[in-house]
Amino acid sequence: MDGEEESDKKKGFKVLGILDVQNTPCAREALLHGSGGSLAAGLLHFLATSRVKRSFDIGFAGFMLTTLGSWIYCRITNAQLRMQQRLIQDGIKNKVMYEGTSLDTVSKPKEQEPCPSCP
Repeated sequence: MDGEEESDKKKGFKVLGILDVQNTPCAREALLHGSGGSLAAGLLHFLATSRVKRSFDIGFAGFMLTTLGSWIYCRITNAQLRMQQRLIQDGIKNKVMYEGTSLDTVSKPKEQEPCPSCP
């Protein structure tokens, strides 16, 4: 029983048997944006022209463009975030490693300049 429940939890929703929506980053949001974009584009075109086949084609094109655009934007944003996190982690690691040594650039004691009015 427990083995079946674990395999059900690990199984995600697959689109066309290829794309695992649950485990692929940005896939769920991209598909939701795409479906909204297709609905809006197809419905607006149908209301404007009353041509069913052409409206379906416009809706399908809206789905593809909105899904791909949303997915690409999300993936680029995630890549930038991971890069920033990696830089911060490296900086923290270097701070911990070099803290208190002569290589520490942050907390070097500054040499005091001689006071011109002091004897």
